[in-house]
Amino acid sequence: MRFAIVGCGVISATHSACINGIDGAELVAVADIVEEKAQKLAQKYGCDYYVDYHDMLKRDDIDVVNVCVPSGLHHVIAIDAMKAGKHVIVEKPMDVTLPAADAMLETAYKTGMKMSIISQHRFDDAMIEVKKAIDSGRLGKLYFGASHTKWYRSQEYYDSGDWRGTWELDGGGAIMNQSVHYVDLLQYALGPVDEIYAYTGTLAHVRIEVEDLAVASVKFKSGALGMIEGSTLAWPGLSTKLDIYGENGTVGIENDKLAYWNLKDATEEDKHKLNSKQEIKVGAADAAAISASSHARQIMDVMDAIKNNRQPKVNGEEGRKPLAVIVALYESARTGKPVEVS
Repeated sequence: MRFAIVGCGVISATHSACINGIDGAELVAVADIVEEKAQKLAQKYGCDYYVDYHDMLKRDDIDVVNVCVPSGLHHVIAIDAMKAGKHVIVEKPMDVTLPAADAMLETAYKTGMKMSIISQHRFDDAMIEVKKAIDSGRLGKLYFGASHTKWYRSQEYYDSGDWRGTWELDGGGAIMNQSVHYVDLLQYALGPVDEIYAYTGTLAHVRIEVEDLAVASVKFKSGALGMIEGSTLAWPGLSTKLDIYGENGTVGIENDKLAYWNLKDATEEDKHKLNSKQEIKVGAADAAAISASSHARQIMDVMDAIKNNRQPKVNGEEGRKPLAVIVALYESARTGKPVEVS
């Protein structure tokens, strides 16, 4: 299966390495408006490069396009690629507005192309175990869930690109860009969010339009309560955490691994769940310092979905869900009122 990448910035290194390491996958082309970036990535993997991605989309030997451009441009590239008959894998978040996300969904429906939104932490060993425990009823009724992304980004990080820290292309700050993964895991675990009440602030950085700190209270449709914390000012970069309290136990993930696993019906097998062999690196202080293994698992899921004509596990509808939560969070912070998630 042949892949192309649009956008040769930081995250393209993860995508290209994953594609290169998957049996049956080949990176055949990359594109970026900065020719030097495209040429450098193409040389590393021995593929073609383009400055205008439209020219690349004319090729008939590309099956999947990985969209790695600034978030506010995701819908533009994804829609063009699907209309050109290519399946798409879109980096998180899906886009920065719900109308843009809905336009992507409509295009996927009309063209019949597969679309998957990167939510690689759903493929982590830790989250697989947590979801299994929830779905099998081992945790019983869920009472509480919390997502914490306590990271750090320097002023130089935001100054490194004109699009960083802007509403138009970044879509937000610590929540939209860094916390989106664990916001996704929170709603994936506890189900649909009903209402959210939030505060945001830009406290530690300058020359950015968006927040570097956000806190929110969450009410789920199930009746469970929760909270969201996201920052890029927690020097030198701390951790990401997911806490879940249920009727029959409590479980937690920290830095993408199981941190605690306390179930009333614990078995001998449960004692070994905290010892995952999956290699994990987190981006607490460096956007490039993340593990690629779960990205690879998601890409392989998309390949299987194409081969077997099924929906990817994280399709467009699933990718829209955390975006809807984040959009409501920002609306609440702006208005000072609770906001329903739509």
